[in-house]
Amino acid sequence: DFQMGGAVKPLDPGTVGSVVRYGLAADSLAREATGEALVYSQLYPFEGLQNYTSGIIHHVRILGLEPGTKYYYQCGDPAIPGAMSAVHAFRTMPDVGPRSYPGRIAVVGDLGLTYNTTSTVEHMASNQPDLVYANLYLTNGTGTDCYSCSFAKSTPIHETYQPRWDYWGRYMEPVTSSTPMMVVEGNHEIEQQIGNKTFAAYSARFAFPSMESESFSPFYYSFDAGGIHFIMLAAYADYSKSGGAVQMAGEGPGKGGQIGDPMAGRGLARAVVQHLQGSLQGGGVHESGHGGAALLLRPRHRLHGPCARVRALKPGVQLHAGPVRRRAHLGGRRREPREDGHHPRRRPRALPGATVHA
Repeated sequence: DFQMGGAVKPLDPGTVGSVVRYGLAADSLAREATGEALVYSQLYPFEGLQNYTSGIIHHVRILGLEPGTKYYYQCGDPAIPGAMSAVHAFRTMPDVGPRSYPGRIAVVGDLGLTYNTTSTVEHMASNQPDLVYANLYLTNGTGTDCYSCSFAKSTPIHETYQPRWDYWGRYMEPVTSSTPMMVVEGNHEIEQQIGNKTFAAYSARFAFPSMESESFSPFYYSFDAGGIHFIMLAAYADYSKSGGAVQMAGEGPGKGGQIGDPMAGRGLARAVVQHLQGSLQGGGVHESGHGGAALLLRPRHRLHGPCARVRALKPGVQLHAGPVRRRAHLGGRRREPREDGHHPRRRPRALPGATVHA
């Protein structure tokens, strides 16, 4: 388990195996895959703060799975008595092709860990999605609606309480153990620590198809879910013209970007969803400047500024823009409806011929 204190010693990830046993029946897990284990630490350069080092985190990649197939599995270390999990099950995505799509896709943002998280997750699970993709995944800290109001300027580091990641992971297990979930970071996952290191928990706790899509970065990557090609673009990626995120934004069905996504290049995907963790609005002094969007045309982010990212991303985004133009998220951890049902600060604006989801 994790450790906290002034002086913490990381666990040795090599002391336990990373094994997944799986098969087509719950009582016949005849196949086996092995992976790697790691730990990470959150260390603070301030006296009196509690440092953190994680429990052992396992990543196992399973190859050769058939599309549209239900698999049963359990994970752990079979060499240690009682160290294997219960048996879970998941269904793989349908085959990649222009007429093959997952039946239902859930999109979530700012889930957090509040009583509103419970209703959001229960609603999502009751709809039995085939795939979930999320931005600003955890929302560490208090889930406050006004960060400048809740945290004094003298606060050295806030929103970095690492045990919340552990609590959240256990809470989400009924969903994450059975439904594929793809993520992209946001402002809540920065979690700056000693040496200006950031995104340690995000990078360690989630697995990304970065190698497969040749981005080699957890901040932008792409993947296919049946006939849909997803391009995930994080808020803190390099958005210069020569940056990999901009090149990946130019991917489309049948036209791979300069980062040569193999599926996009083979023309097997028909629809494209570009997901950017960035605000829809060009202004808004009262807002934190973060939001989510699919096929976003006017992204903004305080740290990068609106103009640079718009100029960089617009050609690739417009090239593949389809009937859905934009999607704004309201954090799943909170509820702030007005009488007309809109969020008081994030009010979506329809584009001609476009569907708006908020």
